[in-house]
Amino acid sequence: MPKGLKRALGALLAVLALYSLLGFLILPGIALRVANQQLAQFATVPAHLQRIELNPFSLELTLWGLQIGEPGKEQVGFERLYANLQIDSLWTHALHLADVELDKPRTELLFAKDGSLNLTQLFKLPASEPKPEEPASDPFPLRIGSIKLSEGYLHFQDLRPSEPIAFLYDSMNLELKNLSTLPDDNTDMTLVAVGPAGGRIDWAGTFSLVPIASEGTLKVTDGKMKYWWPYVRDAVPLVLEDGVLSLDTHYKLNLSKETELLLSNTSIKVAPFAINAPDGRPLARLASLEVSESSVDLAKQLVTVGKIRSEKLETWAALEADGQLDWQKLFASQPDKATPKEKAEPAAAEPTPEEKAATQAPSKPWQVLLKDVQLRNYQVHLADRSKKEPVALDVGPLNLDLQNFDSLNQSPFTLKLDSGIGKQGKLQASGEVNLAPVSAKLKVATQDIDLRIAQAYISPFIRLELRSGMLGSDLNVDLKSTEPLAFSVGGKAQVNQLHTLDTIKDRDFVKWQQLNLDGLEYRHGDALSIAKVTLLQPYARFMINEDRTTNIDDLLIPQPADSSAKPQGKAASAEKPLGVRIGAIAINDGSANFADFSLTPNFATAVQQLNGQVGTIDNRQPKPAPVDIKGKVDRYAPVTIKGALNPFDPMASLDIATSFKRVELTTLTPYSGKFAGYRIRKGRLNLDLHYMITQGKLKAENKLVVEELQLGEKVDSPDAVDLPIRLAVALLKDTDGKISIELPVTGDLNNPEFSVMPIVWQTLRNLVLRAAQAPFKFIGGLISGGDAQDLGSVAFAAGSSDLSPDAQGALDKLAAALKERPALRLEIEGTSAQTSDGPLIAQQRLEREYQSTYYKMLQRRGDKVPAQASLLEVPDSDKPAMLEGIYRTRLKQQPPAEWTQLDREERTGKLRDAVLKSWAESALLLRQLGQARASSIKDYLVDKGQLADDRVYFVDASLGQAEADGRVISPLHLDAE
Repeated sequence: MPKGLKRALGALLAVLALYSLLGFLILPGIALRVANQQLAQFATVPAHLQRIELNPFSLELTLWGLQIGEPGKEQVGFERLYANLQIDSLWTHALHLADVELDKPRTELLFAKDGSLNLTQLFKLPASEPKPEEPASDPFPLRIGSIKLSEGYLHFQDLRPSEPIAFLYDSMNLELKNLSTLPDDNTDMTLVAVGPAGGRIDWAGTFSLVPIASEGTLKVTDGKMKYWWPYVRDAVPLVLEDGVLSLDTHYKLNLSKETELLLSNTSIKVAPFAINAPDGRPLARLASLEVSESSVDLAKQLVTVGKIRSEKLETWAALEADGQLDWQKLFASQPDKATPKEKAEPAAAEPTPEEKAATQAPSKPWQVLLKDVQLRNYQVHLADRSKKEPVALDVGPLNLDLQNFDSLNQSPFTLKLDSGIGKQGKLQASGEVNLAPVSAKLKVATQDIDLRIAQAYISPFIRLELRSGMLGSDLNVDLKSTEPLAFSVGGKAQVNQLHTLDTIKDRDFVKWQQLNLDGLEYRHGDALSIAKVTLLQPYARFMINEDRTTNIDDLLIPQPADSSAKPQGKAASAEKPLGVRIGAIAINDGSANFADFSLTPNFATAVQQLNGQVGTIDNRQPKPAPVDIKGKVDRYAPVTIKGALNPFDPMASLDIATSFKRVELTTLTPYSGKFAGYRIRKGRLNLDLHYMITQGKLKAENKLVVEELQLGEKVDSPDAVDLPIRLAVALLKDTDGKISIELPVTGDLNNPEFSVMPIVWQTLRNLVLRAAQAPFKFIGGLISGGDAQDLGSVAFAAGSSDLSPDAQGALDKLAAALKERPALRLEIEGTSAQTSDGPLIAQQRLEREYQSTYYKMLQRRGDKVPAQASLLEVPDSDKPAMLEGIYRTRLKQQPPAEWTQLDREERTGKLRDAVLKSWAESALLLRQLGQARASSIKDYLVDKGQLADDRVYFVDASLGQAEADGRVISPLHLDAE
């Protein structure tokens, strides 16, 4: 071997040995010493690097055992860091590392309460001198073939929230391939992080540093939400009880020009999930929520959700006593979260006009698309504590389907809702909805909605208990806008088994078996139309109390005056009234109860079997609606109501005829006792009422027919009329035992002083009064048919009991009238008058005495005499002698002695005057004449008038006064049997 070659080889070996010594031993030792010196100088905590290994031939560098922090509490460190430098870095003008490996790196990432980060406090670096701002330069050229991080350890803790946050990943594995800072170089990346409490992270994809861009997939499995929930809780006061989150998405990120982020094939799953209020009451429980086939485009500000599937959400909401929702109060109660440092900072300077304009400029809105949403078996517990009686309502199981929702309203979305309401109610809704402007077309159906939930809302206004009631409907809702509110509703509705109870009397008030509203059409603020209203078994109770108030007055609760209410002005009064049209009202098997407790005894009656209908009612076309209703009072008495009325303007047109047949009058005993003073023992009433109104003018006909009326015992009543009611009843009864009365009423209803019932009552009272006070004139009118003749007396010529032709004619009419009123009986009061009858009956008595005395004289002489003394004619020459005996016999005394001095003619005159005076003043003779006159009247009525003799009675004869013309009147009286 040539010497020069040997020297060269030896030199080379020496250099190689020196290079090896320098690379393997000297440089690592120096580097380790320098590194530890720097760590000791600048580290604020114990810091140490165990060793450094360098292979100068393969350019492999290994650092072992870096520990920064207290022993056993290291905050940063690793077990091994390996790097393999490639020689081509010399000519490629880029640092090229073939491999970088990091084994068991450890990091403690800790935020203190004041917001300081532990990593920023590990070193005290000298302040750098300010350098002039340099233009941005290209990044340092670097290429790394492979980076591996094995079994990394990351502990995160944040003491800033109200509740500390801490989580741990003790198995983090990261692999990067072809990492480069050169333009357009892409790096493949894989990251797997696992912690002892779950929450696995899988990240795979590519990224480049120039420009910064990345694309790949990110997956989080079974992430425990409790680890980061304090951040949420400090923003909203919700206590997390349970929550597991899983995420899987493909992403694209590009920061070359602006931030571009696209998430696609994104799926999120939350199962289970539960939150409480700070006081421990539950707010929401969710079995599962899955979002899939979704994407987020940051540049386009577009969120597209392909599918949402959710099961068994249970939530609670309540309206508190102050009128606020408990959720609303919960969020409003959040305290100010500003830190002391933020509060101490001075207010920002007033922005410039350009900044204001930029701030006020509307930003592009985000668009959210929900293509297919399905919510199943939701439960919502609602409560209203603002009422005296809290209201609770359970909604569910609730199922909701929603398709093609667009937050920018570029197209309508479809909605389908199916939910339970309460224990047995159901609600279904489906249709299309627009958001801008808000509009919707929905089909809404309800079934068996329990109306008792409304009890708490009606209790402050009326003392009424809603015992039962079920609402059902099948409606089409068309919402056109919300500002102003415009919508229409069409379809049908029904309320079944409505039952209300008067809570004061504990009795039924209003109820029905079924109420159907068919052909329902409602246009908000314009019109309400119902094709047909059908009532099945409706019932109502109406009562008059002792103080004349009604049960309705009792039920209403007085309301305090609203001081904030403003009087309505012209604008309010000028509003278009709501048009109401009802095509027909049908009543099937209705009933009602009426009671009047102002009477003694109390009055009560019932109406059953009400059936019929009312025709079209329309307040915009005021045509009378036909009415045809039939029913029965107390089960047996038929009632009919027929005619036409306009309920919206009854003063304009009304024609109603009401008929009651065979109503038992015993039910009216309280009224007869109160107003007539007698109970009713027996009787039936037929009543026909016909009321016609034309432009406020009333024309009414009231026809009453009473059959077989019998009054019972007398009742003490301060309101009873002071009239002979029994006589009036007998006067009104015809031969069939009926009382027929017609009471027409006319008047102007526009006159506020006009009232129908007082007129009817006064007319009826006047009729009874007229019959009772002038009964003979009343029954005389039955015969004459016109102006009634008073048949209550018979006139006799003075001293006579014979009936004149006029008297006989009057008695003929009286007999005929009494035949028409078989319940009446006639009482005859024979009357005589001394002034008129006395002289004549004395003269008649004297003539009979003459005849009697003369008759006896003829008999004693044996002369032939007639059959009766009254047939004799006494000679005047014999009368003075007879007069002497008549005087002594009848006056039972002797003529006065001084009369013996008188001549015969004067003596005879004195005797005659004395006898006539005695007889003219005789009460017996006058009474006998009155009785004779009464007999003449009865005999005529019985013999000529064919009146039953047992209906004619004598009353004791009386002494009266003669008329101016000398006639004497015998009065007649009527009485009831």
